[in-house]
Amino acid sequence: MAASEAIMRVCDGLVPLLFSSGPYFSKSLSESRTSEKYRKRASHSKVLNCSISISPQFSHVSSGNVATTQKRYAKCKCQRPQSANGISSEGGNGAWFVDNAKEFYTVNVNTPNVLEFKEISSKKEVTSNSNLPENGSVRDTLQTVIADSVEDEAWELLRESIVYYCGNPIGTIAAKDPSSSNVLNYDQVFIRDFIPSGIAFLLKGEYDLVCNFILHTLQLQSWEKTVDCHSPGQGLMPASFKVRTVPLDGDDSATEEILDPDFGEAAIGRVAPVDSGLWWIILLRAYGKCSGDLSVQERIDVQTGIKMILRLCLADGFDMFPTLLVTDGSCMIDRRMGIHGHPLEIQALFYSALICAREMLAPEDGSADLVRALNNRLLALSFHIREYYWIDMRKLNEIYRYKTEEYSYDAVNKFNIYPDQISPWLVEWMPNKGGYLIGNLQPAHMDFRFFSLGNLWAIVSSLATVDQSNAILDLIEAKWLDLVADMPFKICYPALEGQEWQIITGCDPKNTPWSYHNGGAWPTLLWQLTVACIKMDRPEIAARAVEVAEKRISKDKWPEYYDTKRARFIGKQAHLFQTWSIAGYLVAKLLLADPSAAKILITEEDSDLVNALSCAISSNPRRKRGPKSSQKSYIV
Repeated sequence: MAASEAIMRVCDGLVPLLFSSGPYFSKSLSESRTSEKYRKRASHSKVLNCSISISPQFSHVSSGNVATTQKRYAKCKCQRPQSANGISSEGGNGAWFVDNAKEFYTVNVNTPNVLEFKEISSKKEVTSNSNLPENGSVRDTLQTVIADSVEDEAWELLRESIVYYCGNPIGTIAAKDPSSSNVLNYDQVFIRDFIPSGIAFLLKGEYDLVCNFILHTLQLQSWEKTVDCHSPGQGLMPASFKVRTVPLDGDDSATEEILDPDFGEAAIGRVAPVDSGLWWIILLRAYGKCSGDLSVQERIDVQTGIKMILRLCLADGFDMFPTLLVTDGSCMIDRRMGIHGHPLEIQALFYSALICAREMLAPEDGSADLVRALNNRLLALSFHIREYYWIDMRKLNEIYRYKTEEYSYDAVNKFNIYPDQISPWLVEWMPNKGGYLIGNLQPAHMDFRFFSLGNLWAIVSSLATVDQSNAILDLIEAKWLDLVADMPFKICYPALEGQEWQIITGCDPKNTPWSYHNGGAWPTLLWQLTVACIKMDRPEIAARAVEVAEKRISKDKWPEYYDTKRARFIGKQAHLFQTWSIAGYLVAKLLLADPSAAKILITEEDSDLVNALSCAISSNPRRKRGPKSSQKSYIV
């Protein structure tokens, strides 16, 4: 009887939690705001069916909608108002949810002006009652209810972040923080930031948004991009883009919407986003696997876009290594953090993109040389990372005993690493069971920091071996208080401090020790952790991390990152209601509920590649010296 009374009290407490701030009860307010905003933009945003028009200043490939060189923005030439892709900005594209009371309500997600902030109703917390009995089932029910309310709030916030281009959803803005007066570029759609949002919508069966994003960003790929009279190679994808409303040419009384991309020309430090194209290929494959619609990746313009990215990445250079050589700040860590050279994050994404691209490339004679170069690079890259980036207690002891200044083709210390580079923190930190891939490798330099995204995606993409993947997860479990603590997940460990911080970051006031990219905790990394754990059949690790996040992430208003060694403070410059923090949590929850869905992101190790790699390891991996053979080798 006591237990039943307790459950009734819990249910009584649920009513205000689940319904008082829900979209159903704020529908009239939302509709009035929506209609007012819609009237303001009626001159240009009421049209849903539109075509992209590229300024005729440069040539255009009519067969595939990809231009070799294009102007800086795209114009939307709108036709009569009608729905496109089944989505209307005027009426009722509501998404249905079922709450814990099994009552249906709709969420209006089609506010045309997504850049206007709406005050977010605070959720009432379900507080513990001293009269409730210590009953495990009641506590479990309470925890489930709280988790469900956090998840519902996250979906509502994610849908409010959607950006529309001529009435069609095209992406999600980086953050929608009503408390921040300094927006910077957080009101733009970032390629890397949209990935967890896109995955979340795919897992929900909402494919149109992701398809629109893929095709519109492809349109931006080859546009004119110049910094101080210099243009990067063709194939570079933008870091971000923004939907702007500008006066119509020749008619100041009318307006039109354009896409304005940023390839790094306006970014802090003017760094090109190397990871954007790699993430785009990964998302394209995920879209095809999840939706079953392979027609998108088979389009001529999409095939051309894939090849342009591959040619840019596989271009010959001076480098002796198969890894991609990049500057500092060219990935998620987009400020100076000493990752220039061959950072693990880029190599893991590079390997994953190569695998995905090989799977999607249409078989044709013109692609034979590209596929051959791709296969050769996969073999060399996997060997290089597995052999030289891996570190555990055994490897660490081996480095400790290295001889230096070896001039020999058979040198053990191939990169002339000095044992004194081994930091005291690493000797104490490395567990007896477990290991990881180091952050960077260059001549006479090993960056021993643990970089989370690179290690997690090395597991997902099978860049790491099965044993190495399990060892990485073993290390995460062993060092839980360092990498997770009060909020998952540390972007890197440890932080740069003292003189090292001054020299490497240039005294960056945003990357102070245990803040931002310098040892800060980023909730968005939850989804990569979850995919990696599911692949290795260890989902309990991810579930434990999600449970930690659920305790405070909603109360803290979904921050971009957390500060301090144990992630106890919200980041000092963190934006609130950060979209990829929200989406990362949602993807983790969706995948834990249905682990089989992770297959859209996972790439299994190729058996032919394994055989070729085994042959390379059993023999001397260094090619024999002599004239280069004119006969081209193939790896099947």
